[in-house]
Amino acid sequence: MILRILSVTVFVIVVISQTWADSSDSYYGDSYHLSDKHLKCEEITIPMCRGIGYNLTSYPNDFSHDSQDEAGMEVHQFWPLVEIKCSADLKFFLCSMYTPICIAEYPKPVPACRGVCERARDGCAPIMQQYNFEWPERFNCDNLPLPNNPDNLCMEKPSHLDDDESHTTQSSATRPTKKVKCTKKNQKNCAGSPVETNARECDCTCRNPLIPLGPKDHWYNHSVAVIKNTIQDVKNCKLPCKSPFFTHEEQEFAGLWIALWSGLCVISTLMTLTTFLIDTERFKYPERPIVFLSMCYFMVATGYLMRIFIGHEHIACDGTGVNAAIKYSSVGRNPCTLVFLLIYFFGMSSSIWWVVLAFTWFLAAGLKWGNEAIAKHSTYFHLAAWLIPTVQSVLVLLKPGVDGDPVAGICYVGNTSTENLKNFVLVPLFICLAIGTTFLMAGFVSLFRIRSVIKQQGGIGAGSKADKLEKLMIRIGIFSVLYTVPAVMIIGCHMYEVTYHDEWMAGLACPCAAKKGYKTMPLYSVLMLKYFMALAVGITSGVWIWSGKTLDSWKRFWKRCFGGGSASAQPIATNEALLKGNRAPFPQPYAGSTVSHHPQHASTTATSLLATPYGQTMGSVASNSHHHLQHHVLTKQVTNLSHV
Repeated sequence: MILRILSVTVFVIVVISQTWADSSDSYYGDSYHLSDKHLKCEEITIPMCRGIGYNLTSYPNDFSHDSQDEAGMEVHQFWPLVEIKCSADLKFFLCSMYTPICIAEYPKPVPACRGVCERARDGCAPIMQQYNFEWPERFNCDNLPLPNNPDNLCMEKPSHLDDDESHTTQSSATRPTKKVKCTKKNQKNCAGSPVETNARECDCTCRNPLIPLGPKDHWYNHSVAVIKNTIQDVKNCKLPCKSPFFTHEEQEFAGLWIALWSGLCVISTLMTLTTFLIDTERFKYPERPIVFLSMCYFMVATGYLMRIFIGHEHIACDGTGVNAAIKYSSVGRNPCTLVFLLIYFFGMSSSIWWVVLAFTWFLAAGLKWGNEAIAKHSTYFHLAAWLIPTVQSVLVLLKPGVDGDPVAGICYVGNTSTENLKNFVLVPLFICLAIGTTFLMAGFVSLFRIRSVIKQQGGIGAGSKADKLEKLMIRIGIFSVLYTVPAVMIIGCHMYEVTYHDEWMAGLACPCAAKKGYKTMPLYSVLMLKYFMALAVGITSGVWIWSGKTLDSWKRFWKRCFGGGSASAQPIATNEALLKGNRAPFPQPYAGSTVSHHPQHASTTATSLLATPYGQTMGSVASNSHHHLQHHVLTKQVTNLSHV
């Protein structure tokens, strides 16, 4: 009842007020003087008026609409009255006015018969009167001809048609292809008591706001791997360009929401990348993958921002006007494919760079590898981070699995296919998160062990040294949380989509879906959370460079560019030369090397190295024993990480 009241309210406010303003215009006042017009017949494409007993119309109609796009915008405003079924003749009557039948051999207009109008008026006028509105004058039934008049032909509604499109036989685009039988396993699909459900059936049809495909459509009766040309097993049916689940205001807010976080992500990642270019030597392994991770999110944010400059419809949709439908497949060179590559390729690459980051931290903290030892394997890191997403992207394009997002106005994979969403998005994200978290936890265990050794040893300055290590662990931990939490949230949002996607489609195609517990529309907040979390890591990637050293790097860069650079840069270069001159070469860890595992050795080395400045530590390496060398490499990594 509430839905009916709301539907009628929408009708009253949006439709009746418009038609009442034009009440002085009689719809059929001049309809019998159009025999001299030579109108070209065209196929009906307005979704609500397909399958009503005829499929050809002509324009302009008697409402002065010059195209179906224009007529469709107005006739679809009557959908609330059609939906509440106030009259079984209403839809046929409305379509006969807005999409008048076109008969090439009979040039005169053929309106609906007076009885059709009267039945529609008698059924719907009482509901309108509840809101103090009368049947519009432009729908005056007295202007329509009576049946069996050879001078003025008229149309009666075919007997095999009813108000619901579930029994339409004239158009395959609206013919029901699946009946949901009510059994004990799916009682929630149908209305009625449990006793009645075995005898009840629910017809799923391509009804408004879904868009039926015509014979001239590229996907008509052409099965494709992405969607198999079905929605809830209803053939030749597509989703509209913009999400049918949300209002215009919600769609506009979604665009602003995505633009806001995309802009912040671009700014944050650009700062990180610029700082890296200014002071490249500062970003050594194991923290250098943060730079490439930031670069990936810069490209992802750019993909989201392209929607602002190119437009929702040009990226994610096919067609224009009321027939604009979401893209189900994108191949070749077009904005949709470009946006997909920016968001998907670099998004998957960022996940792999996260694994590389966790792995290099594990090598430094757990296996005591130095910067140079890790850097020697950087080629393999880049190979994995760029090659794997390339293979994934090519597979999606070959499937083809690129489709439009009706909410965000972008192109991705899995928006219309839960199978693609699981295979190309959920599984890779889960694998990367699991592997990266494993390496991360192993590295933390090693750092905790070093901290315990330092505290157990005691002595002068032991507490201060432990505090330094704790600060480093906290810093690494914060950055790890800033990635893992958004990653977990994104996986959760995608699992939510996979779980309920079919129910949402059933809510659009099957009138009985909402009556017994189906979730007929997604939660708006969940989708907004998904888009935010997809960009959150890029926004927070700059946390690693938020330090005084970043300001120093920018100051030196400013002086080099705008004066005073040569004078200030000389001491820095001299100091670096001195450090390089005092730095003795030392072997890197290698398989089979002998490492002391005595706590006394470990604690003594860790304590002395944490208290030693970076340059002195590097200069004293040659004097340490081979046992102390391994712990020195670890402490050097801790020192480097804590100073980034």
